This record gives sequence, C-alpha cells and structure tokens, in this order.
Amino acid sequence: MLTRVSALAFLFLLGTAPHRAPQAPGTFRLHVSAGSYFAGSRVHVSAEGVSGPYTLAILGPGKLDRDTFIAPQTNRPVWTTIVAASSSGVAYAAIRTVPPPASGHLIAVATYRGGIALHDERTFAALGTFAIAGAPADVAFLPNGSIVTADTDGDTLTRIDRSPWSITNISGVDVGNEVAADDAGNIFVSDRDVQGQGALTRVSPGGIVTRVTTGVTAEGVALDSARHIAYVGNVNDNSVAVVDTQSMRVLRKVPAPERPFGIALDERGQRLFVVSNVSPSMTPGGGYVAAIALHAASPHVVMRSPHLKFPLGVAFDARTQRVFVTDEADNVVYVLNAATLRPARAPLQTCNTPWRPSVSGGRLYVPCAREDRVDVFSLATLKRVRGAPFPTSGYPLSVATWH
Repeated sequence: MLTRVSALAFLFLLGTAPHRAPQAPGTFRLHVSAGSYFAGSRVHVSAEGVSGPYTLAILGPGKLDRDTFIAPQTNRPVWTTIVAASSSGVAYAAIRTVPPPASGHLIAVATYRGGIALHDERTFAALGTFAIAGAPADVAFLPNGSIVTADTDGDTLTRIDRSPWSITNISGVDVGNEVAADDAGNIFVSDRDVQGQGALTRVSPGGIVTRVTTGVTAEGVALDSARHIAYVGNVNDNSVAVVDTQSMRVLRKVPAPERPFGIALDERGQRLFVVSNVSPSMTPGGGYVAAIALHAASPHVVMRSPHLKFPLGVAFDARTQRVFVTDEADNVVYVLNAATLRPARAPLQTCNTPWRPSVSGGRLYVPCAREDRVDVFSLATLKRVRGAPFPTSGYPLSVATWH
C-alpha cells in the first residue's frame, strides 16, 4: 500500500537526504534507476529490505502516481527527494530532472531497463533519459523529429514531441517489438502477441490505431514507404508477411528461414535480408542470413550466407552494398557482401551481446545489451569511432539518430 508520508517526516528528513547516505539499522532502501530524466518521465520506485506496507511521498517538484514518480516540467536541472516510511524505518532517494534537449544532433537508445536514453551524436555525452514506466525494445524518429517507442511488455505507444516538449500515450499497441515510421508520419509497430497471434499496428499522425494479424510472433519490420509496403518477420511460423500499409491488408506471406528475427530492406534492389536466429544447439551449424527477391512474381529465397554461430540483428548499407549482422554468442558483427552474402572481411569485434544494428550518418551503431554500451564504427573505414563504445542506460536494444 502506498500513501503520502506526513509533513513532519519531511522536516525530519530534509537535512539528511544525500542520495547514497548510510542508513541506520532498521531502515530499508529505495531503488530508483540512476540517471537524469526528462519532463513527463514515469520512473518506477521500488523498496528493498522492507516487509509489509510502506508510504511514499516526495519533497520537491514532480508528483507520485502510486509507486511511479512523474518528472516535472523544468527549465533547469532540479532534484526531488522521494521519502518512504514503514513501521520499521525510513528510506529516501533523489531523482534529477533536466530540461528537454535542444533540437540538434541526437542519438536515441531504446534501453529495456531504463527507457529512451538521449545522447549527443557528436560527443556521445548523455543528455538524459525518458522513462515510460515500461520496457522499450525499439525507438524511431518521425520526420519532424518526434520520438516514438512502444512498451514491449505492455499495450502503450509513447510519442515524444520536441517542439514544444510534450508526451502522448496511445493505448491498443500490444507488446510492441520493432517500431518504424513512414514519410507521412504513420507509425508501425510489430506486436509479438495479440490473442495468440503476431500483428502489425499502424498509428496515424492523428492517433488512430489500426491492426492486422501477420502470423505467429511478429518481430522485425522493414518499410518501403514509396511502395506503401511493410514487411513483417513472423518468428514462430517461419514467414514474412507483406502488408499494404494503406489498406492494412496482408497481400501475401513469403516462406522464410527458420526463426526470421532481424530483417533489412534493400529498396532499390528489391531484396529483403532475413536473419535465421538459431544457434548450433538448435540447428546444426547455427543460423544464417537469407536474401529474398521481392521483384519476382512469387517472392522467395534466392541466396543464403554461410552458417553464422547465433545471428540476431541485421542492417543494410546501400552505399557500400554491405550487410551487417550481429552475433549474440560471439560478440561480433559479420560484414557480408550484399550481392553474394559472403564475408567481405573479418567480423568486427564488439561489446557483450550485440543486438539490433543500425546504419545512419556514415556510421554503424551496435547496442550491446549485456554491457550497457553502444559501439560505433565508421562505415568508410570500419574502424571504431573515437569515444566508442559509450555507456548508456540498462540493456540497450536499438539505436536511432536525428541530424
């Protein structure tokens, strides 16, 4: 049970609230994810070492919604003290709220345990985090610079508009995996499980939600905005659904490799690169990447790479005609020739558990889930960029950039 603590308790604690101060016997500890938060963030507050009910209250700007702190609007960094009291003791923690970042060069990182972490694209400096009181698995920028993400454990899409800074939550987007946006500002989310089926959800610029079933366990999404087509990988029925994004109808289902997890589109060449996310313990030899020819009357697999140990995510660089594939077992990024799917060079060594790679602004971004870092390589040289890998919030899964 969470209620407000008395003003007397506030006064008692006011002078003794450093963030990591030693606690006397009989007290307990509050846990709040470290970092600076932007206005509108919903930050979960939990207690450790306490049994039975306790009360929560705040001293400073912001408000509480049961066990969630909602960060206030501010034009300068401010601190808020959260106080908890039980029959056996007290605990406290501090949360820092910072102003929204100025428009400019941004990196947005979807971190499962923290929210959307924003970094300066030029220096990798941490600017702050937007917490959604949920677990984002992906993030995307809209054409106007707004940021969108979905709660992969819930049913809400969050849109963060930046000029002026405002937050919109849209329900009806169930267990979202990947997020993408088209040139008109429509948002597309793959839904892992909607009543036992995978789906693709479209959210219009006006907030209208439309959904179509695509298969079993929808994961990867690739958009062809010019042709109004979305490709959705269905992990547990080994197919890729081809969806008309205007009518939200499935046009066809294309047979795909086992466990089609990551997908990337070559729009000009009309090829879809699909990762078979299996390990040697699941299938002899492990997984691979397949190329599906989309211009054929009946789209089908026309090429596959050699076996890769445990491939996961994929990105395509149209300029150099290379395909980048992360391996969650060997902590490498395979560099493949897009025309042959053969290795173009030795794999890039990277940090622990590389997840979904992305290509942007002449760089390859690789979020490393179990190391809480993002690695960055120059596409021109395939050498690590100075300052990389840089630290970010907990369990990063994807990266998007805004120039």
